[in-house]
Amino acid sequence: MKLISFKHSLIALGAILSLASCDNDEKLEVKGDGVVLEKDFYKTEKDAYSGLIAAYDKLGKYAGAMENAPLLLLNSASDDFYAGGGNNADQPGLQVMNNYTVSPTNIPPAVWSNYFQGVARCNIMVVKLPEIDMDAAKKARFLAEVKALRAYYYFDLVRMFGNVPLKLTPYTREEIAITVQATPAMVYAQIEKDLTEAIADLPITLAPDELGRFTKGAATALLGKAYLYDNKKPEAAAEFAKVNGTPGSTSSFGYKLLDKFADLWNHKNKFNTESIFEISYSSEGNTKWDNFERGDDEGNLVSQLSGMRNFKRTPAGIAAGIPDYINGWGFMVITADLGNTLKGDPRFASTIFDAAAQQAAGNMTYDPSYQETGYHFIKYSPVNSDIGTSEGALNFGVNTYIIRLADTYLMEAEALGGTGARAQALLDAVRNRVGLPSVPVSIPAILAERRLELAGEGHRWYDLVRTGEAASKLAFKGFTANKNELWPIPYSEFNNTKMVQNKGYN
Repeated sequence: MKLISFKHSLIALGAILSLASCDNDEKLEVKGDGVVLEKDFYKTEKDAYSGLIAAYDKLGKYAGAMENAPLLLLNSASDDFYAGGGNNADQPGLQVMNNYTVSPTNIPPAVWSNYFQGVARCNIMVVKLPEIDMDAAKKARFLAEVKALRAYYYFDLVRMFGNVPLKLTPYTREEIAITVQATPAMVYAQIEKDLTEAIADLPITLAPDELGRFTKGAATALLGKAYLYDNKKPEAAAEFAKVNGTPGSTSSFGYKLLDKFADLWNHKNKFNTESIFEISYSSEGNTKWDNFERGDDEGNLVSQLSGMRNFKRTPAGIAAGIPDYINGWGFMVITADLGNTLKGDPRFASTIFDAAAQQAAGNMTYDPSYQETGYHFIKYSPVNSDIGTSEGALNFGVNTYIIRLADTYLMEAEALGGTGARAQALLDAVRNRVGLPSVPVSIPAILAERRLELAGEGHRWYDLVRTGEAASKLAFKGFTANKNELWPIPYSEFNNTKMVQNKGYN
């Protein structure tokens, strides 16, 4: 689904809505001044559709931004990656996450504001949809989608920041000054409520021009994940079982592990049978440096950021079949620990490029990144033939998985306590797919498998915090227990509110 630029102020009354083309390239007619006031909008089904696309739009920031992209921040904060780049001041927001010097004044503020803008757009739709004269079934589906989206945005917010404002209707100016935070328990209760209500009215399958929208299976998987993080393991296992079906077979939602792990990273193999929730990016966007990160970007920027600096194949490398990777900016350098742990695993070749070894063999050259290890991340790496616009660096159409089936297999096995025949079968299915033998199921075995299977997909930091391993695994980066399990709330968010900063950041 091509996402639309649809800007909406989080706090202003009578907000001005800026609308770009929808999927079918139709234009919303506006008055001569080029704007549409909120009071004149949300009247027709077409308005409702534009509002729905606006609610989805902030998903794209996950990998479509620079230092405020959650995927980059999460990887930088984990034990699997260094931030990399040109030096220790390159994209400073990533560097402070990498070395745990993050504070309220240096955390990229947009990571907070982008999620809350997504919440705000969902809240407007929840209020406005009942008033719109449109097909009842379609209205019910739209409402289900924005509730699922609101749950998604809040799920990331509560895991990153812990105590966040819980707002389910549009803000008025007067409410800003009295804004306070909810407890994580309250936020999880709302996430679970939104998803439970949404599932009934979501479709099981999507038409080709709807891919990227929420389905019944995606909302069910997200509900299972929310239950797991909320320590409701029996409920989590029950939801995951609906999504997963019989391990290794096709589930009732149509999900099935791909036969080859490498096929997950063929960037033309979008929305495959293993994909449960996937963010769509376009190589046909109009993003240029003069409008970049103003809400108009539709490309996957992680693809450019994680590429090797000044990469060039030699004739020997071309003959050896080394991919014609783009020249990137050298971020997301893989730690030696992950690189060495994955060596010998069949998933290594689709996850890591051993640049040091290939350069030593005379197959390519590149410039080292800051904190270079010789290992570089390639799951989202494009090649030169993927460059599709004059500003190709900003417009790579490489999708990102948010939830995929191997992830839900392993989460269900964990929710089952890491024991029993079904948990064993779920773990075995993930390992069998890549030709690895069975190992006795246990929580440590499941978590070890998650690290190797899902490397670089944004799960590792959450897993370490959730399981209490962060303090030991991240000590080499400066992680402080009872502080860094949450991120600091940006300093700018405390103006004229009653919010309280997270522990250890005052």
